[in-house]
Amino acid sequence: MDKTDWQGSQGASWADNWRRTDRSFGILTDRLLTRLRSLEFREVLDIGCGAGELSLAVARNRPAVQVCGLDISPHLVEAAQARGERFGNVTFVCHDASTWRPEDAFAPDQLISRHGVMFFGDPTAAFANLAAVAAPSAKLLFSCFRAPSLNPFMTEVARLLPQPAQSDPRAPGPFAFADASYVEQILSAAGWTDITFAPVEFPMIVGTGEDPVADARDYFCTIGPAARALGELDQDERQTFLTKLDALSERNCREGIVSLPAAAWLVSAQRS
Repeated sequence: MDKTDWQGSQGASWADNWRRTDRSFGILTDRLLTRLRSLEFREVLDIGCGAGELSLAVARNRPAVQVCGLDISPHLVEAAQARGERFGNVTFVCHDASTWRPEDAFAPDQLISRHGVMFFGDPTAAFANLAAVAAPSAKLLFSCFRAPSLNPFMTEVARLLPQPAQSDPRAPGPFAFADASYVEQILSAAGWTDITFAPVEFPMIVGTGEDPVADARDYFCTIGPAARALGELDQDERQTFLTKLDALSERNCREGIVSLPAAAWLVSAQRS
């Protein structure tokens, strides 16, 4: 997965389904907002802001703070802009965070991201650029997935495919930042200090409503970890996958909600 995916059909699918992504990441979003409540800041940059949930939550809770949401997907930025029309203290910009420079005097003293930083082709250069645009002593807080073995939300579904995809674990993608020592090396080389990692476990909610199993199926076939691979399956393979997927969702359905375990890092740092 690279930036062209987010600029094209991948970004369009996520933009169309922002309510689902807000729901699935809701508990993690709350954890990020809890960490931010104890911090003081005036200007915020949300890196890989997606459809804008985290940016809008900060803007809503801190009306005196200026928030800029940055994403490479024009579809997601358009969705975020539509959601943020009534907020005067938030803007959304479509640009690659690894090369972006503000056009005005905006210099964020707090940088945030909910799972939006694992897709850089050159992560060290990207975080160096972010340090360059940040205010002196600016703080950084972001979330990213931990090891695949701790994320059944991703791995259990992928195992249902005829040929689960294999890739470089550090290639741009969901698990690129799973290794804390690797992330620390990147941030240190890019000019960030006081780097800390806090482990977080949370349920990824993928199905609710009158038929939560059908809702989960639609989720996984549209924006979930197997969505891209489904297009390469023949009719029989697809039907076999869907049957197994429904069984997995039924096993993980409690009180009308389908959820699977996920695990993330909350990473914090400060510009040196």
